[in-house]
Amino acid sequence: MGESYKVAVIGAGVAGLIASRELQNEGHQVVIFEKSDKLGGLWVYDPRVESDELGYDPSREIIHSSVYKSLRTNLPRVLMEFSGFGFEDRQYGDPRPYPGHQEVLAFLNDFATQYGITELIRFESEVIRVERVGDRVDRWVVEWRVKEQGGRVKLEQEVFEAVVVCNGHCTVPRVARVPGIEKWPGKQTHSHNYRVPEPFHNQVVVVIGNGPSAYDISRDICKVATEVHVSSRSPDATYSKLDHNLWQHSSIRDTKEDGTVEFEDGSSVQATVIMHCTGYKYEYPFLKTNGIVSVDDDRVGPLYKHVFPPELAPWLSFLGIPQKILIFDTMEMQSKWIARVLSAKVRLPPTETMLADVHEYYQQMSLLKRPKYHTHFLPDNDEYLDRIAEEAGISPLEDWRKNMFRDILKRKQNSQNEDERERKDGYVLANNL
Repeated sequence: MGESYKVAVIGAGVAGLIASRELQNEGHQVVIFEKSDKLGGLWVYDPRVESDELGYDPSREIIHSSVYKSLRTNLPRVLMEFSGFGFEDRQYGDPRPYPGHQEVLAFLNDFATQYGITELIRFESEVIRVERVGDRVDRWVVEWRVKEQGGRVKLEQEVFEAVVVCNGHCTVPRVARVPGIEKWPGKQTHSHNYRVPEPFHNQVVVVIGNGPSAYDISRDICKVATEVHVSSRSPDATYSKLDHNLWQHSSIRDTKEDGTVEFEDGSSVQATVIMHCTGYKYEYPFLKTNGIVSVDDDRVGPLYKHVFPPELAPWLSFLGIPQKILIFDTMEMQSKWIARVLSAKVRLPPTETMLADVHEYYQQMSLLKRPKYHTHFLPDNDEYLDRIAEEAGISPLEDWRKNMFRDILKRKQNSQNEDERERKDGYVLANNL
């Protein structure tokens, strides 16, 4: 057994749960902070929506989950499990290979119970500050608030040697910039606040986005809406009818005071609702690092391999930052790396080497003309997983898992009609939730 430290894990979703198991396996002392009264993070369905459906109002009550009622995963159960604790043979009332959000949550609860993780969670403890103690990089004060009887709020704090940030990045809406929207009279909302289609009955809805959420929600809404018009920035998007009340358009050119939405393809529609299916922002309002770690246009950094801030490593780390990846396996491998670095079984490169690696990655993005907000979109999932395994000194992910994920990605890149024919059971996509 290597060195042992007291570690705070922020969040009891998928990332926080697997991080806690791997940290315990390495002999570390773990405390998990969870602001809600349940574990599962994003997978806890909450029928409520926020008072400000675009997320601008900082005083709003934030609803963490973005799960909608009909959501099922975009990966089969065999790719949504942890080593030593499979999902493929577990069924919670639904035998289909692509589980619904209820099954994923049940799986996570069973996982937490089996590994004694539930007992480590401090529920209803919202972290409001994570900050170094003086100039020490191995001393962090975590401050949180809890509600007492009578509605009073109590502040508490504790010092830890390391912190793993696992609060997720599918909660704070990223909203599209739409010309003329200030005077457009209709209702605007974001997919974060979509739950069921009924509120869109007899509405004319414009859905902005070309990702899985836009695909799923537009087809959910069109069951009850008068018309649904999907607007995409994709160069392949042209004006076309997809179904009896579903249309595809290019990006929005303008919106008018009379409710008109005009598209770059020359078409227009009188709409009553605009739904932004445009992704989410990374936010860490509790984290105080004096600028050492910052978020700039959804680039969290600098982070070595999307996990360690070089100047604060290994005492501060981030889990689950990458997107468009094999998420459960990636989180587990990142967790093993963090835990083994802390126990001194493996070493990180020198600070200067890690910083140079990050800057080289940024330069490559610039040469490829990839936008900054795509920093954590990994075009080569296999290469990343192999590198993390090498860094952590563990076995690489099995080839069959990588190949299955690669095949799924290829199928998703097919036309929408091909998608619908291949997915005969009608499962909807979770967009790597």
